Amino acid sequence: MSDTVFSGLISPEALQARLDDSHLVVVDIRSSVDGGGKAAYEAGHVPGAVHSDYVADGWRAKVGNAPGLLPPLDHLAALVGRLGIKPHDDVVIVPAGVSATDFAAAARVYWTLKTIGHGQQAILDGGFKAWSADPSRPVEAGPSAPRSSDPYPVVMQQRLRSTSDATLVASRSKLATLVDARSASYFEGREKAPEATRAGHIPGAVSRDYAEAFDPATGRLKPPGALSALFDAVPRGPAISYCNTGHTAALNWFVMSELFGRDEVALYDGSMTDWTQDPERPVATVAA
Repeated sequence: MSDTVFSGLISPEALQARLDDSHLVVVDIRSSVDGGGKAAYEAGHVPGAVHSDYVADGWRAKVGNAPGLLPPLDHLAALVGRLGIKPHDDVVIVPAGVSATDFAAAARVYWTLKTIGHGQQAILDGGFKAWSADPSRPVEAGPSAPRSSDPYPVVMQQRLRSTSDATLVASRSKLATLVDARSASYFEGREKAPEATRAGHIPGAVSRDYAEAFDPATGRLKPPGALSALFDAVPRGPAISYCNTGHTAALNWFVMSELFGRDEVALYDGSMTDWTQDPERPVATVAA
């Protein structure tokens, strides 16, 4: 068990130094959408890592027409337990390291683990791309062999999750800042997700395109100075991060909550696809 707070990002060097730690669980989340999925994992992965396809394993659930909601807790308990994760383990999440949406998948898994009560997890900075860039680092091939465990004892951390009702209260009361992680075309209402019934944003939200936080050239988040320039304008106090399906918003949540250490940052996992299912919930657009 780690005696230190284990959160945020971990470097490839720091991970390599801990590979023999019996309380470390490395989870490779590459999917067929990002990074080649199971085939890519079996061709090469961090030694000892288990594979969990971010898309296929049900880290998000479709409820009604909203495709990105937190799954039922019994499903998550079984999924996390199947990966061999126990409450005192340190978990390292390994994305492919190829895109902002790929990093967002790792951030969503991180948020999910924290939301069900797991205390210590980190994302591999640069993902498997950064790990394999150094030929001296070991790479293992073959199928995933999870250290099967009992269902994870979920202790829900509701403060990390915003519902449609809580988001509506925040929008009306201005007691929390709504941070929209989508590109300008979605925020302004020029396009929408297929499942959303209306285009636009939640009234009062500020726009912070999640892709601006990621450097495609390095496969990593941008340096702290650049991240500060992007997020310092978000007012202090409680914040709710949202997007279309609660996926890309996880990246903004991760930066604000885990890297900058802001208190009271929640993720609205339903986001615009859930928000717009109720015609009574207001939607704002930006006039051309």
